[in-house]
Parts: sequence; C-alpha cells; structure tokens
Amino acid sequence: MKTFNCVSLLSDPKIKSGLWSVFVTALLICGAYFVGSAVLTKDFTEISLGWEMNYTRNNTQSDKCKKQCRHVGSEALPEGIVVQTSNFEMRPLWGPVEKNNNSKPSANLLAIAVGIKQKEIVNRIVEKFLVNGFVVMLFHYDGVVDEWRDLGWSSRVIHVSALDQTKWWFAKRFLHPDIAAEYDYIFLWDEDLGVENFDPERYLSIVKDEGLEISQPALDPGKSEVHHQLTARRRNFKVHRRFYKFKGSGRCDNNSTSPPCIGWVEMMAPVFSRAAWRCAWYMVQGDRTKTVGVVDSEYIVHLGVPTLGVSDGNKEPSGVRRANNRTEVRRQSFIEMQIFKKRWNDAVENDKCWVDPYQKSVEQKSH
Repeated sequence: MKTFNCVSLLSDPKIKSGLWSVFVTALLICGAYFVGSAVLTKDFTEISLGWEMNYTRNNTQSDKCKKQCRHVGSEALPEGIVVQTSNFEMRPLWGPVEKNNNSKPSANLLAIAVGIKQKEIVNRIVEKFLVNGFVVMLFHYDGVVDEWRDLGWSSRVIHVSALDQTKWWFAKRFLHPDIAAEYDYIFLWDEDLGVENFDPERYLSIVKDEGLEISQPALDPGKSEVHHQLTARRRNFKVHRRFYKFKGSGRCDNNSTSPPCIGWVEMMAPVFSRAAWRCAWYMVQGDRTKTVGVVDSEYIVHLGVPTLGVSDGNKEPSGVRRANNRTEVRRQSFIEMQIFKKRWNDAVENDKCWVDPYQKSVEQKSH
C-alpha cells in the first residue's frame, strides 16, 4: 500500500486544490463551529494535531540532516555504508579469508625504507617483527623488489617502490592516518638498525605503561655510529625523557624545556601511537615533556650505513659511472629543513587564531 506524509500530499496540485476547497467550506460554516459542535470540534482538533505532529517530525528530521557532518563525496550514500578507515590486510583473489583462531588481528605496523644492499639487516628486523604479529610494509627507495622474493616472508609483507625517495616521502603518501587508524603503534624505521637486544612486545608494554605517544628505543652508545646524547642508552634505566648537561658543559640543564634537551627523539627509529601519528602526519605535537621519551631497557644499534646518493658502482645508460652524491643529498636535506622552517614561521604569522599549546602549558607551569 502506498503511503503519504503531509509534504508529499501538498506537493500534488489536485490534492492541494481539494484541501483549499475544504478549508473555504469550513470557514463558511464557522457558525456551526462556534455554536459548539462537539463532533466537529473533536474531528478538526485531531486533524490539526495530526498535521502539526507530522510537520514537526519532518522539520526535526530536516534540521538533523542539515547538521549532519558528511565527508565530501559521500553525500549520495546512506550513512551506514560509509567507511572512513581501512587497513593493510591482504585478501585472497577468491574464496573466504582464512582466519587462524589462535591469532588475533595485527594491531601494530612496521614501515621501513629499504634498499637491496641492506637485505641481510632488513631480514633480521622484519623476522623479529613478524614473529610479534606486526603488519610490515617495505618502502623500496632503489626500485628493487624482485630480489626480495627469495625470503620466506616476502609474500606476506607489502612492497611499495619509488626510485630515490625518502622514508618521509613514502610515509606522507602511503601512511595516511585514516589508513593507519586500525594500528595502535606505527614504527617508522630506517634499515640500518641492529635489533639483537630489542623485543617489540616488551618495548610496547613499556611504552603503554609510561604513556609515551612518541618514542624510540635507546641507542647503544658503544656500538652506534651515529646518535644524539639524549637518545644514548642509560644503563639501569627503563625510560628517560630528558638529557642533563650541567653548567659549563652545554646548554642543557635542569631548567631546559626545549628539544634536544627534552621531548625529542631521532628520526631513524621513531615509534608513534595512533593518535600521535595523526598529529605528526599533519605536523602537530602534544606536550613533549610528558609524552615523548626514550626506552632504555629495549635498545638498538644504529649502524650508520649511508644509502641515498651513494654510488653503487654501476654506470648510467650513457656509459658514465655514477657519481657519489652523498654530499649533495645531505645538502638538500639542510635546504629542505630551511624551507620547512620558513613555512612554519609564515604559517604562524598568518594564522591569527593559532596558539602554541605547548608554549601555553610552559607559561602556566612557570607561574
């Protein structure tokens, strides 16, 4: 049976005309209404209330829909069909997805920029993370993918290839927060890291207990080729957030509140919580004095192997041997850092509504 509401009824010209006639007739017999016809009064009241309730209900629905926040492009879809996030779970081309009843869905992600020259080192890293239930994504900056296929785990990880791009170039384009939203922690690591003394599961247990949003494992100062003093491992410590360098020996002391004395990690092995990665992807951070730290009890070695720009001994198509452009790569890194600083300063100057939340918290503490 076809049903109508007051809006659909009034949209029909014939019905609208008939209703107008009824209304005029009602006016002509208004005397009978005022005389006190109980039947007419009752019927007219019920009709009026029915129309009023229907009109109100439709108006309320209309107001609710106007206030509904819809993603651009999804307006034509029913709300329940719109899915805002995804993940990196691979699916078979046909048949049901095989689920192991003894395993839980992967809750953490390792994304690592790799080149074929560091294949053995990367193999040791990936094996350790896969055993702990991580999803693994490899960013191939040298364009070589097929030569990884002989490793048993190669078909179980995600390969993304783009020639001569940096880890952060890959991360910005392939780790959007809505894609990484299902993972509790995102490890965004370099390839030249020794993990003999590192356990991912124990590491995350410490990070959760300490409430760290951005962290990194400490670096073994005796074996690491490159490290900052803040990220050097402190024996007999579980975690530290600050570097102390007393008067006469540097700028860091008990009163220091800025990086690299406090709230700072190096970019070789950062670990982000889901919330921190969403902020970092948009270049925003929280209170670094509390939520940024270095885990000492789970530590790694930075082998300091140069990669991008280093000559591989091969020749260009023209026959000319490739030059070692490592110095040019480092110079470009410095140039891009200056460009970013200018972008940041310009953005702060132009955004009259923006307030630095960290600076505000420091001022409040000082008072």
